[in-house]
Amino acid sequence: MRTDIRRKVRAERGITTAEYAVGTAAGAGLAALLYKMLSGGFGEQLLHTLFDHVLGLLGIG
Repeated sequence: MRTDIRRKVRAERGITTAEYAVGTAAGAGLAALLYKMLSGGFGEQLLHTLFDHVLGLLGIG
């Protein structure tokens, strides 16, 4: 019984590493997508609109 549990634990040792690798790749892809979107004209317009909206809520703009 113990031997079976040890074998299963050893067999699944690399799974955590693979999950971290997939998560890291997904995070890097999302960061690249956001950078591409926000560094262009769309990002400037979005930030300008957001800034104006916040100033309007504060009663400044």
